[in-house]
Amino acid sequence: MEKGFIQRQRQRPSSSSSSSRSHPRKERGHFNPNCLNRSKSLDSAPTQGQGQGQDQGLEETSCITGTCPDMCPAKERAQRERLRDLAVFERLNGHPAKTSSHLAVKKFCRTISVKQVHASDVRPLPVLEMTLNHLLSLLSSTGHPFEVVHDFIFDRTRSIRQDLGLQNIVDHKAVHMYEEMVKFHVISHHKLQSHGNDPDISSMQYLNHEQLTKALLSLYDMYDRTQKFESRFINEAEYRSLYVLLHLGFRSQQIGESLSLWFCQLPLPIIKTKEICFARNLLRYFQMGNYKRFFCTIAAEASHLQYCIIAPYVNEVRAQAVSIINHGGYKLNPYPLGHLSNLLMLTESDMESFCRACGLEIHIDDAGNKFLPTKQSTFCHPKGGFQNYSFLGLEHFER
Repeated sequence: MEKGFIQRQRQRPSSSSSSSRSHPRKERGHFNPNCLNRSKSLDSAPTQGQGQGQDQGLEETSCITGTCPDMCPAKERAQRERLRDLAVFERLNGHPAKTSSHLAVKKFCRTISVKQVHASDVRPLPVLEMTLNHLLSLLSSTGHPFEVVHDFIFDRTRSIRQDLGLQNIVDHKAVHMYEEMVKFHVISHHKLQSHGNDPDISSMQYLNHEQLTKALLSLYDMYDRTQKFESRFINEAEYRSLYVLLHLGFRSQQIGESLSLWFCQLPLPIIKTKEICFARNLLRYFQMGNYKRFFCTIAAEASHLQYCIIAPYVNEVRAQAVSIINHGGYKLNPYPLGHLSNLLMLTESDMESFCRACGLEIHIDDAGNKFLPTKQSTFCHPKGGFQNYSFLGLEHFER
């Protein structure tokens, strides 16, 4: 049985899949021979019935069957060796102009001429599965900063999605691959957030969020199209819930159709799952400013992937809670810091650091107990953003 999948029938759909249509990352000095002919773009507008923002596929008549046996076509590999266009993970013994079929991975190319695509340049499903496993194994690499690893996997997984779309592959194996690629973007969503306000990292965060959204919408399309032939996927509810959680944040923008319309289109069995109920409740608590229920619900119910989406917004809610307590409390009754730290799922020392980052003073009584005096007029959000604080009880998600 395929991981994450319950098989009901052996029949497979033949309808078209999706390939990437978003703007590419800017890679200085990189070259792909397929980019020479730009007569037709895979980034064209969606056809009728396709969701806005998801990876778009080619017409069914353009479907080809790939025959490339390696992770990177031989022609592209030779071109990139000659141009010294090899990522650090592709270099044979560290040589900038040498690679091998076991190291080089096909790059993403935004525009491809359909008429010029050769089967020998497109990887079949087994090779794509092998390539994805190779890429994901690099996530455990400790020899390079995470942003370097992320940048490489980011581009090469887009190429995988592109090859899936060129061949119109929509089956349980493709769904599993998309789930793994979405998982990569979700983990990156969390890890890149810990790098602060570095402009280069901020650009990575934006592009990663963009591709996460596109990959999610394509995954949902695959879920819908395979339901005629397969039973529900084990992880479907959790991955559906991620779309809801992406709407958290005081400055969040609509990333597709309205959530109310989106919920109306969900199958009833999915709506009733604990994963979707968790996401809906959390979004409601966020919008209501009910910080106590917000944090208690996360601590009790969040999965690792859900927490990776939520984590960047946790400090926003903490700051809102501190602001409410500061402005709404009685001046003669300072708020016990220990109680506040329990509410906001922080250690007391982190709670003190958080309050000071908000421009607030902390008082200590004769017994050594710490309090937050209320009605302070100095409350503010730190210009450089908050430092990273652990979430009590979920520290294992931070690793």
